[in-house]
Amino acid sequence: MGHSAAGYYFKEAVNSLVRNNWLSLASVGVVTVSLFILGCFLLAAINTSAFINTLESMLEINVFLESNLNKSEINHLKEQLKFLPGVSEVEFVSREKALENMLTSLGNEKDITENLDENPLPDSFRVKTKSVELAPQVAANIYKFNGVSNVIYGQEVVERLLIVTRWIRITSLTSVVVLGLAAVFLISTTIRVSVFSRRKEIGIMKFLGATNWFVRFPFLLEGVVLGFSGALLASIIVYLVYTIIIDKIAVTMPFLPIVGQMDKLAPVYLGLLVLGLLIGAAGSSISVHRFLKV
Repeated sequence: MGHSAAGYYFKEAVNSLVRNNWLSLASVGVVTVSLFILGCFLLAAINTSAFINTLESMLEINVFLESNLNKSEINHLKEQLKFLPGVSEVEFVSREKALENMLTSLGNEKDITENLDENPLPDSFRVKTKSVELAPQVAANIYKFNGVSNVIYGQEVVERLLIVTRWIRITSLTSVVVLGLAAVFLISTTIRVSVFSRRKEIGIMKFLGATNWFVRFPFLLEGVVLGFSGALLASIIVYLVYTIIIDKIAVTMPFLPIVGQMDKLAPVYLGLLVLGLLIGAAGSSISVHRFLKV
């Protein structure tokens, strides 16, 4: 592509955008809103994933044993737990160790245990799973083992977290499909108006021997510019809003594992830009092929 041809393409695309300024602004606005919402959901998904990873490192299934088990039975049960699918780590906690841990956690309030005649705590295992999602099934399987009296793992917290994660994924996917289609449609309408307003000029160009690609390219470029402009604006807004949010969270709730590293966030912003280009290219391609018969 020569410099003169490239200059012509960009000039025609810019002129068309200015000529249909209201439609152009509407197209950019829809792309911006669509990708802003998608960006918010993606960042929410990333932070949910980070929270799950933190929870995974903390989540333990407490397996309480019956009081009549001997050492051999306890060792056998430990081997069963180790080879259970989804289990990553198994640690035995004797009833003496459990009481010591409880006294340490009580601190100044440990006086309440002085009236105890004997240690009321059972032997137990602390079991870690390879992922949070596996905890419910692993806990259910452990319950079936002989010698197990009770299994506790924070079921409600895990189940609610899994529901939130699933909701974020479904909502983000649905929103990008619906709003993405709306953006493609509006860009397609903008290009169609451009084609219609220049139909006589296009006819003259064809009569003078212009190739199909020469006629079509300015319209394709126009759609790409619309899509990229919306994506760039969405990325900037998402970045600014997210920066404000994580700064406030860092002050008010510093214990929350918020993702702030640019190497983890950069793919989100780059992905929005690429998606904007694809939306613009798709919208312009639809109009060029349907309404530009060259």
